[in-house]
Amino acid sequence: MNKNNLVVDRSARSYTMSRVFSAPRELVWKASTDPELMPKWWGPSYLTTVVDKMDLKVGGVWRMIQTDSQGNVYAFNGIYKEIDPPSRLSMTFEFEPMAGHISTETLVFEELPGGRTKIIATTTFNTLEDLEGMLQSGMESGAVESWDRLEELLETVKA
Repeated sequence: MNKNNLVVDRSARSYTMSRVFSAPRELVWKASTDPELMPKWWGPSYLTTVVDKMDLKVGGVWRMIQTDSQGNVYAFNGIYKEIDPPSRLSMTFEFEPMAGHISTETLVFEELPGGRTKIIATTTFNTLEDLEGMLQSGMESGAVESWDRLEELLETVKA
């Protein structure tokens, strides 16, 4: 299975994760923007994810709600800043319990030979402290699990 690559750039207050998926770019784009498909891979498997809002247009709002087995709720939201199907998607990202700590995520969907796609996801923070906090939160393992789940979903959707 493909692995994620993480590069941290403290001078730019950002990190970039990338991974190659064995699926065509249009399908990877769809799985990343379709409210029916997103809950099947976004976030860890021990949480139930619901798309509360996904207004896929520049200025549109997205919001995801995750619930654990004890009923604890974790919500995330943002605003779409750039949408260029199927190659580029940019949005703000905020974990609601930590309101005000808003980052910007930009995903580039690079078409590769053999029907493969590379996602390059760059997250930029307003402060170095926000970047360090995210890195210490365990986000990398969560991202790896999410992208593992995306790979599995792409295999089933492709079949």
